[in-house]
Amino acid sequence: MELRQIGRICGIIFLSENKKGKKMATEEYKLESDVNDFVKECFKNLGLKKHTDYNEESAMSDYMKEALKGSAKTKNKTNFGKPDFHIENYKVPVVVEDKLGIKKLVSFNGNAIKDDEKSISNFAVNGALYYATQMIASGKYKEVIAIGVAGDNSENVKLNVYFVYGSSFKTVKPMTEYTNLNFVENEKTFEDFYRECKLTEEEKHELLIKSKAELNTYSKELNKLMHNHNITAPQRVLYVSGMLLSMQDVCKDGKKIQDGLTPEDLKGLETDSKRDGILITTQIEEFLKARGIPDEKRNLMLASFNEISKDSQRDKKTKLFPQVSKLLKEDSSTNKQIFTYIYENIYRQIDAFENNLDIMGEMYSEFLKYALGDGKEIGIVLTPPYVTKMMTQILDISYENKIMDLATGSAGFLISAMEQMIAKANEKFTKNSKEAEEVIAKIKKERLLGVELNAEMFTLASTNMILRGDGSSNIKKGSSFDCPEELYTKFNADRVLLNPPFSFIENGMPFIRFGLDKMQKGGLGAIIIQDSAGSGKAVPTNKAILQKHTLVASIKMPGDLFQPMAGVQTSIYVFKAHIPHDFEKTVKFIDFSNDGYKRTGRGLQEIDNPGQRYSDVVKIFKAGKNAKVDKNLWNLDQCYVEDFIDDSGTDWNFSLHQKTDTKPTLDDFKKTVADYLAWEVSNIIKSEACDSLGK
Repeated sequence: MELRQIGRICGIIFLSENKKGKKMATEEYKLESDVNDFVKECFKNLGLKKHTDYNEESAMSDYMKEALKGSAKTKNKTNFGKPDFHIENYKVPVVVEDKLGIKKLVSFNGNAIKDDEKSISNFAVNGALYYATQMIASGKYKEVIAIGVAGDNSENVKLNVYFVYGSSFKTVKPMTEYTNLNFVENEKTFEDFYRECKLTEEEKHELLIKSKAELNTYSKELNKLMHNHNITAPQRVLYVSGMLLSMQDVCKDGKKIQDGLTPEDLKGLETDSKRDGILITTQIEEFLKARGIPDEKRNLMLASFNEISKDSQRDKKTKLFPQVSKLLKEDSSTNKQIFTYIYENIYRQIDAFENNLDIMGEMYSEFLKYALGDGKEIGIVLTPPYVTKMMTQILDISYENKIMDLATGSAGFLISAMEQMIAKANEKFTKNSKEAEEVIAKIKKERLLGVELNAEMFTLASTNMILRGDGSSNIKKGSSFDCPEELYTKFNADRVLLNPPFSFIENGMPFIRFGLDKMQKGGLGAIIIQDSAGSGKAVPTNKAILQKHTLVASIKMPGDLFQPMAGVQTSIYVFKAHIPHDFEKTVKFIDFSNDGYKRTGRGLQEIDNPGQRYSDVVKIFKAGKNAKVDKNLWNLDQCYVEDFIDDSGTDWNFSLHQKTDTKPTLDDFKKTVADYLAWEVSNIIKSEACDSLGK
């Protein structure tokens, strides 16, 4: 009898032939160990050695064991054992799970891979993805390769390969072109494979849009759930930020000392020390202590978060509202209902993207928009993250800059700045290098300053920064104008980003004047504000600004930018600090009223390449009419003007400098003449009437 090797599936299978060359019947697999043997044979034929290149089940490093302890943050804390095989030798770990029977390869719910316990236990792909997401959720890995293998016999074995980049089944990329294990043969083949795994900018964008659409729905539902439970707008903000903190594992010196809360931890007990609200706020306190948050700031935050626990009525069991009826099996407290909804639909979403700050930022902001309602109750209007990102790019923020926001809100500007600074640090010093990590630590601790008067917003901003890797060190509570001078002189900002309260005097222009005054000479500042501030509503402050600082540019934004929270026309003003305005030099005026988005009550819709348009505005700011942008999207002759301003402080908006080259038609002329004659006749009649009355 002769054995003939045929390359298939995972590299090698064997077919038996008799002396006449006829194929003999393939033996059916009877046990899962038969599939295991198949995978081992594949590894063998690739030249991989057990205990050297790959291992089975529990024969893994202590590091991986720790990651697989059942500590997943985005799943019930249930162990399903160890993956059948794993590889730890490459840049990213590989886990393999196999099952007997081709029908046990993967279980779907529509297009989504199921993540329930039954599917995870019974299907190869589902199990492999669970192990991979659990490893990422542990914080020990950022990416994992998950492989599911299933077969009936050596001729009918299939495998699916996935690149996993977050702690949710939604953060997986199927590598459909890979139908065998050849890519794990050596470091080079794996490196080639890994390059194809990384998300492209297009894939990131598609993921973001899809995730935002989902979160939009969840946010509306949560807002309704809170409304049904009589949670006010200021309380909603605190509920969300506080409960998100309580879901985090408590870690000290890099070691987990306490699990984050899950819905199962809330029992609806009515004792003073064990009721749900108390458990949540106690967990928050422990988390903040372990993170080394200073006493004063911690006490301020806890004073706000006590809103969750102060009403014991919210810890008594009550009927389930429709939003949580499928998530909970029995009547539960108000706090547990809200906690469960946030945990399942918000936390698991955000947490899954913990290694993708830009995506997570968009998602968190999307939720806050609905948590705050129309913003009128607390007078807060948040700047959309795609705008904060653009403004940080306009100011060309790098890892060496020092960024200040004197009306911090939810810390959107500081987060965008931090993300850009981290990206440039990684680019300069190589991602994950010791030097890069040192610079990033310095960015978070020393190069971001935020001041916020509103107590709820201060707490939210601090929480937001903590959840993004803790750039909360310099988030201060109080009025920007009353802070000690030492705060500003010691920080010595060279960049200011602002969206001041719309209700403040002169539309909020005093904030930018104050910020520019506290900056280094030559530093840059940008403010997004009602553009009436630049056309007469802030004359005293504007005149004072021009005496000491330079207006560099004015960018007209879409009229519906802040819908549904506020329907006002806004502009972005860009300044250079401590260089008096030279009225013999021009200012850049840009019309960005069409940003490619459509805003409705149902949310944000992409109409005409908004991502490209926001990137292009930065190019236009830098290069003017020489900017290399898509001519189908931009008519630079119409949307870009360089023109002079005077010292009145009333001519800062694009509309006052817009050039019109339209040739009047004969009809236009006739209408103008007719209007003039009508005006003249009207004046004559009025004059005659006055003369007759005077007689």
